[in-house]
Amino acid sequence: MAITVSIELNREIDIPGSYDEVFDLLADIPRSASHFPKVHKLVDLGDNVYRWEMEKIGVDKHSIQSVYASKYRADREAGKITWDPVKGEGNGVVQGSWKLTAKGDKTTHAKFQTKAELTLPLPSLLKLAISPVIKHEFNSLVDTYMANLKKAF
Repeated sequence: MAITVSIELNREIDIPGSYDEVFDLLADIPRSASHFPKVHKLVDLGDNVYRWEMEKIGVDKHSIQSVYASKYRADREAGKITWDPVKGEGNGVVQGSWKLTAKGDKTTHAKFQTKAELTLPLPSLLKLAISPVIKHEFNSLVDTYMANLKKAF
């Protein structure tokens, strides 16, 4: 038995760094991921594909872990960094993008959008109870990531 939880997030932040500095940080996936909380391991699969292995949540046999891989593309002129899911890697499918706009010389406006589907080995009866918890945790991780990015500059 398994349940699938779908999550969609949109955030906008102003980062106190120049367009080039912010783009360089976000386009460097290992560097960007170092600011994301609770990453157990980031594995470089080559060709700008990375597998994210998040820390386990829960206790012993009742713990869950999300694992997924995405292929990243960066277009400096368009101000976009996108990621698309790689099928067959882990229990998640994640896609999204950053859209960057310069606001003067020292501030960059960043729009973050992501969609995720996590398939977890839990009975379907738990879906109503566990879905809000997983969505809350994901929101919290992204909020911490945004705050960490601001602190990086």
